[in-house]
Amino acid sequence: MPAVSSLGIGSGLDLNSLLSGLKTAEQMPLAAIQTKQTSYTTKLTAYGQLSNALGMLQTAAAALAKPELYTGVKASSSATDVLTASAGATALNGTYALNVTQLTQAQSLATAGLASATTAIGSRTASSVVTIQFGTISSAVMDGSGKYPLATPDPATGKYSGATFKANTLPAGVAAASFTIAAGSTLTAIAKKINETADLGVTASIVNDGSAAPSRLVLTSTKTGETSSMKITVDGAVNDDLSKLLSNDPAGAGSAQLQQTVTAQDTKLTVNGIAITSASNTVTGAIQDTTLSVSKIGTTTLSVKQDADIVKTAITTFVNTYNSLQGIAKKLTAFDATSKSGAVLLGDSTLRNIQVGIRSALTSVQAGEGGGSGLTMLSQIGVTFEKDGSLAIDSTTSNVASPVKLATVLSSNMSGVAKLFSGTGGVGGYGAQLSSLLTSYTSTTSGTLTAATKGINTTLDVLGKQYTATSERAEATVARYKAQFTQLDVMMSRMNQTSTYLTAQFDALNNSNNK
Repeated sequence: MPAVSSLGIGSGLDLNSLLSGLKTAEQMPLAAIQTKQTSYTTKLTAYGQLSNALGMLQTAAAALAKPELYTGVKASSSATDVLTASAGATALNGTYALNVTQLTQAQSLATAGLASATTAIGSRTASSVVTIQFGTISSAVMDGSGKYPLATPDPATGKYSGATFKANTLPAGVAAASFTIAAGSTLTAIAKKINETADLGVTASIVNDGSAAPSRLVLTSTKTGETSSMKITVDGAVNDDLSKLLSNDPAGAGSAQLQQTVTAQDTKLTVNGIAITSASNTVTGAIQDTTLSVSKIGTTTLSVKQDADIVKTAITTFVNTYNSLQGIAKKLTAFDATSKSGAVLLGDSTLRNIQVGIRSALTSVQAGEGGGSGLTMLSQIGVTFEKDGSLAIDSTTSNVASPVKLATVLSSNMSGVAKLFSGTGGVGGYGAQLSSLLTSYTSTTSGTLTAATKGINTTLDVLGKQYTATSERAEATVARYKAQFTQLDVMMSRMNQTSTYLTAQFDALNNSNNK
């Protein structure tokens, strides 16, 4: 059988164009399937947008359903550079005048200077145990009230005269700690040993004061307050260089003391004229369930009241999130009058049922306080529906539909707002009810929207299989046509060859007869 190098060569017919047309006709069902796939994929994307918006609204509603949202208390300072404050749920409303007169400090002691920080100290041949006690340094002389006031060091030398040292007692904290110094240690080695010893309660550094004997060991208590003063003893009664360098007895002779560079002291302030002291700049207990963070000497006024702002923010977030959902729903169901075409979810029953359910939940009347009195509707707190279906927060006092603005209700009836959104005893409340309803829409196991999404995915799977099957069928049909056209080409080519041969024979016969 003669070979055909190109379709149509043998027959002289435009079989390529004919085959192309047949292929287009066979693939027409594929275009219809693709159109359906695009439609369902677009709908799936729309459901995804809707699911995200519902999830955000569910989060906002769940926040309003939490009873603790409405028990928050806020403490505000008129001078935040002097102090700031945070209040707990049991803090009492009130206004307090505060006067900070002193900030807490940790004691710092400095040794006498040495010529070098890297030269061995003293001539001890054995290791030495150094013990640090923490306590309060008081005057040895009683004041007129029968108390021993805090002792005052000499401003020039930083040392005490006529003082007593009262060590801390357990269980208030560790009263004493010890560390061991190896024989022949240098000032640098001592500082390193102190800093490497855990739970010692002291940090060490070496300061060069620029004098002839510049190297000085500085010890600083890691805790602040009057009880952070240190008494330091070196084991053994030998009055050698090491003992002279490190010993510190505030109640002893002046020669047995280190120079006090920073005095241990408490934070001191008054609250409405009542004196308060604290070992740290964080003061607790002075005002019920309120923590004061003091940072500067000065005066301020502290206001403690229910935190209405956090509730207002939560309600505003809910309203904005609801309106965002409405905007998305409006976009997904829009109708273009010019093109006479609708958006992907126009007429969609799933979205319509969700909108109706949410609107019904937000317009239902709650039980309110006292079994039927108090706040029962959103409009009573200044949250109303607009004509376009969105929510608005009333900011006026003369709105006929919503005569009480939100801020007023929050300041006068926080418990009513709490019951309106979180319910009573786990029953009712817009936040709780709507959160539960939205969960039923978006639940990954049995949610309404989830079921609709699964239905679309199932349809897309079916369409995908249909596309594959139809494509394979079309390819098979086109291949069969091509084989048939090839056979036609071969047959026509053979017939043409036969025709040419016969014509040549007849011509030869005619020429012979003529001769």
